Amino acid sequence: MKKITFRADESLIETAREVATAQGKTLDVAFRDWLADYTSRKGSVQQYDALMERLKHINPGGPYNRDEMNER
Repeated sequence: MKKITFRADESLIETAREVATAQGKTLDVAFRDWLADYTSRKGSVQQYDALMERLKHINPGGPYNRDEMNER
């Protein structure tokens, strides 16, 4: 595993450490969990972009006003 160093406000680090402890984790583990979640979002953005590309031929018309949006 690669070791990294970063800077943050001391009170923020202490609060983060308290939150991690309350979750039964170390700050190191909490950060690794956050980093894994953060990087997994990139795939979601790419999937969304791919979906929008596949659906670009659909034209819903509009813009619609509130009454038109609520018609049934």
